[in-house]
Amino acid sequence: MSDAYNIRHEAGHHRFVTVVDGQTCELEYHLDRDVMSITHTGVPDAVGGRGIAAQLVRAALDHARASHWKVIPACSYAQAWMKKHPEYDDLRLA
Repeated sequence: MSDAYNIRHEAGHHRFVTVVDGQTCELEYHLDRDVMSITHTGVPDAVGGRGIAAQLVRAALDHARASHWKVIPACSYAQAWMKKHPEYDDLRLA
């Protein structure tokens, strides 16, 4: 897994995105006051298995922490990732 992906936060579109080998990978969220609900994490099969989704979730959670937001991992991938990373338990709202 690499931390080298150039993940950018597109706040106006409520997503974190990176492009790998021409493929757009994204994490989408909904924001209600200070609660980020992660609704979708998508990585095309062509670039899957590289840890990209994990880096998207980590970027989103790090942003939530810096913004003093709580997080609802509504997407199954984000939910499973958070279960494996208890260092983010303080952010979990549900």
